[in-house]
Amino acid sequence: MRPQKFFSALSLIVLLTFFVGCASTAKQESTGEYVDDTVITTKVKALILDEASLKSSEINVETFKGVVQLSGFVNSKADINKAIEVARKVKGVTSVKNDMRLK
Repeated sequence: MRPQKFFSALSLIVLLTFFVGCASTAKQESTGEYVDDTVITTKVKALILDEASLKSSEINVETFKGVVQLSGFVNSKADINKAIEVARKVKGVTSVKNDMRLK
């Protein structure tokens, strides 16, 4: 009976360590949030690529906990507005931060 209690306790410790390691904090994402943010980033990049007026190679997209940050250099204020509009359309985006600059 003693080895069974030892392995039960050990299993509990391993599980608790696993769950605590996957929990999110203010500055770190959980595994699920990381995957969600990766999907959001990919969708935003794909929509920007589909926009003929935007040069997708000059716009960087990063996502953290649903907040999309757009950065890079664009030709006009209209391009900035279009990129923001495109990013907001993606499901899961909670807000968009604009760090794009005019050339």
